[in-house]
Amino acid sequence: MSAHAPLTVVKLGGSLLEDDALRGAALEAIAARFTAGDRIVVVHGGGKRIDAMLQRLGIPKRVEAGLRVTDAPTLDVVVSVLAGLVNKTLVAELRAKGVVAAGLSGADGETLWAEFHPAVGGVDVGYVGRVVFSRRELVDAVLDSGMLPLVASVAVGREGLLLNVNADAAAAALAAGLHAARLVYLTDVEGVLDDEGALLERLDARAARSLLASPAVTGGMKPKLASCVQALGAGVGEVVIAGPSRHATVLMDGRGGTHLVAA
Repeated sequence: MSAHAPLTVVKLGGSLLEDDALRGAALEAIAARFTAGDRIVVVHGGGKRIDAMLQRLGIPKRVEAGLRVTDAPTLDVVVSVLAGLVNKTLVAELRAKGVVAAGLSGADGETLWAEFHPAVGGVDVGYVGRVVFSRRELVDAVLDSGMLPLVASVAVGREGLLLNVNADAAAAALAAGLHAARLVYLTDVEGVLDDEGALLERLDARAARSLLASPAVTGGMKPKLASCVQALGAGVGEVVIAGPSRHATVLMDGRGGTHLVAA
């Protein structure tokens, strides 16, 4: 692996993490690229695993404007599931595909540093963070050792508090902090659709912002697309949102880049 090779940040999320076949295919692709010498960092969430554990423990789930309201008991579950169960399961599955990964959380080495998210509609969302900056030293050290960094979307904040952060935003912040050439969202949706349901194969940042202001983008795609725009604005040259069938939307910053057929 060349230290000068372009770096790609890959975010794994959505129902993809819960589907054995889709998750296996995604990890196989990541392993193949990494083994071939690509510099790759993986960021992951795990919302459905968190939901299942909260239900098992009898802790109510609360959501405000797409954000999980995170009180102290919920934070314990978020950290345990993301930085523990999901992260280490992915480490083991990558090892089975021939890749040695180092499982981290964003809190390690201040890889993700966040401030408290402001109230949403007057509701205090608790221990939810908004990523402010990303340090690269720990991730660089892992890459330099020949291992693949696998980062759970948990951040550290002031006074050493752990914070729950949106995984899409975490991936965008990490890609910016690492000066990544490319950010890839591997998910369970087939890219960005227009208001008639047709796949938009290529967008620039201006077109993406226009979509965000329109009713065409809803649900989980809205924060994902906002994270894409954030990454482009921070200097990431190319962002890809790719679905299970390898249909993809490619977002460019207007300064050029590699044309892609698929992610």
